[in-house]
Amino acid sequence: MQVTLREAETQLSALGKRAWAGERIVIAQDGEPYLELIPHQKERKRRPGRFKGKIKISGDFTETPADVIGSFYGEAE
Repeated sequence: MQVTLREAETQLSALGKRAWAGERIVIAQDGEPYLELIPHQKERKRRPGRFKGKIKISGDFTETPADVIGSFYGEAE
């Protein structure tokens, strides 16, 4: 749905409800899209350590295979 800036000023509450219902609301100025009205999403808080014990890293994670290193220098196997 596209509305003018003036329409948006007078119908903001109704447009907000429609945006929360999933409708795409574009506010136009001089016939061109100017703003998009979208619902605010709460910022998700990070919880350090929440995956502790759930992620496994291979023992050779820090070792780079010789063929990979060679490929950086143009060496073929």
